[in-house]
Amino acid sequence: MRRITRITTVGIASAALALSATACGKSSTDSGASPSSSDAKVTKAAIAYDIGGRGDQSFNDAAYAGLKKAEDELGVKGAEAEPSEGEGDADKVQRLTALARAGNNPVIGVGFAYAPAIEKVAKAYPKTTFGLIDDTSKTGPNIANLVFNEEQGSYLAGVAAAKTSKSGTVGFIGGVEVPLIKKFEAGFAQGVKDTNPKAKVLVQYLTQPPNFDGFSKPDLGKAAAEGQIANGADVIYAAAGLAGSGAIEAAASAGKWAIGVDSDQYNQAGLASYKDHILTSVTKDVSDSVFNVIKSVQDGKPQSGEIRYGLATDGVGLADSNPAYVKMTEVTAAVAKAKQDIIDGKITVKTAP
Repeated sequence: MRRITRITTVGIASAALALSATACGKSSTDSGASPSSSDAKVTKAAIAYDIGGRGDQSFNDAAYAGLKKAEDELGVKGAEAEPSEGEGDADKVQRLTALARAGNNPVIGVGFAYAPAIEKVAKAYPKTTFGLIDDTSKTGPNIANLVFNEEQGSYLAGVAAAKTSKSGTVGFIGGVEVPLIKKFEAGFAQGVKDTNPKAKVLVQYLTQPPNFDGFSKPDLGKAAAEGQIANGADVIYAAAGLAGSGAIEAAASAGKWAIGVDSDQYNQAGLASYKDHILTSVTKDVSDSVFNVIKSVQDGKPQSGEIRYGLATDGVGLADSNPAYVKMTEVTAAVAKAKQDIIDGKITVKTAP
């Protein structure tokens, strides 16, 4: 069983879960009430978490929110499986196989790292729907590729950062230098430069593949943000999963602005100590993507193929939970205009730097 460094574990113990150990990580099944009919008639759905696991206050927690919504609104019996530190594709295959064999349908892999494993396991369980978040490289008749226009939301973050910055220098921190995270960088940098051509964007990646610690270790994010702040950045945007929590902590400690990612991090309980310095967050509707694929299976019309969530359908966006941000009317107006221009096709956002 892995050990993950977290700023906080608030909320982790709040779910009443019955735990069972597997050879490839920690698994759990919701112990809440299910419908009065027999288990055979109850939809069983499972999610297998990405690096950082549940409690990252970001990507994985957004996926869990979708499963929880399905439990509450659809009477679904949910199961969860955590990754192991340093695991390989064989571990993921074993985890997904165990979830499918247990009768879960759908089985959802949270993150592109599950692509090779889902391709293999989906062929072995053709009657089970597999959700694959953030990847379209592996497809099949029973695979739903749940993907997002991260670059569009990141563009809006770049507009907000450029309008808010007083120093003219902002920072981008990527967890691991992979194509998905380069989309975040590309959109952010374009938004900054389109808003203020003279602005400087500092870019740093925490790790390079095959080392994925940059998604799971807050101390790496904290050190990177401290370095960017020392070099003049007064707004920091981190797309780094759990490691991004460290960047938020560093920005808050220095009295600078942080921009969250994936979830509305202003509202994350584990980041409450820093919320006043979370300007906004680039949100991805991972929660609804999980809920929708579960509902599609329950309705007998399982999703498959590419299912894209973009700015036009609020599949990505910029959160406005921080009252301080809402009061910045010049900033919010610029963001609103940029959003409409993207939707109208007046702005095409790059997907690579």
